[in-house]
Amino acid sequence: MAIQFHKRPGLVAYITCGDPDVDTAIRIILAAVEAGADVIELGVPFSDPVADGPVIQAASERALHGGTSVKDVLHVAREVRRHTDAGLIVFSYMNPLLRYGLEKFCADAANAGVDGVLVTDLPVEEAGPYLAAMSKHNLDPIFLVAPTSPDARLKLIAEHSRGFVYAVSRTGVTGTRQEVASDARDLVKRLRQFTKLPIAVGFGVSNAEQFAEVGRFADAAVIGSAIMQRVFDNPGSEPEAVKAFLRGLTSSMKPAAARKG
Repeated sequence: MAIQFHKRPGLVAYITCGDPDVDTAIRIILAAVEAGADVIELGVPFSDPVADGPVIQAASERALHGGTSVKDVLHVAREVRRHTDAGLIVFSYMNPLLRYGLEKFCADAANAGVDGVLVTDLPVEEAGPYLAAMSKHNLDPIFLVAPTSPDARLKLIAEHSRGFVYAVSRTGVTGTRQEVASDARDLVKRLRQFTKLPIAVGFGVSNAEQFAEVGRFADAAVIGSAIMQRVFDNPGSEPEAVKAFLRGLTSSMKPAAARKG
């Protein structure tokens, strides 16, 4: 299943698998899809999530405390895929995938219905074995670009990306912010020179105004910390809280039109 965005901006929803538990995470993901998410990032909990802010760090700690593993994340993918054709992306650091076994992980991910993988701490320059395994199993490698990335590196990342490219709106870690960084617009404009893939902007998008703003210059917005905060704040009714929040973001969005240029 190819990754597609059906409106502008598309919605990429990050969910830490295993917070508060695996079964509830499945229900949260299906609620996010019902609310309009085009793509789900299946967060693999990790003990040292250096790119993540305090909300997702805490979610990872809770999931790890509950024993959530890569195998559990793939179980989540398999169960979710039974109910939806939404894009499914495994979002991980490299260490858990290496421990699982890179070739085995790619094979198992493909069998579970995963569409692609985003490894936050894998530089494209060192991704040869990863890219080979991903290609073998028809999985989309998704890379991060940052405002500090020079044009030569944007071009290299674009050449090796499939599905979409994840544009980090600012330097630093994930988390809610009062406004979308101006660097994000400039980064997307530079990246457009090198790829026709959709570009999703993340790190700091947390409310309807920011979501709509991203849609004026990018193809999709990534929401993570704001979702996981609602998971934490609503014990016992996590799926309903996430659905209500995301519907508030997506209700006024228009169907995606073909992008010019």
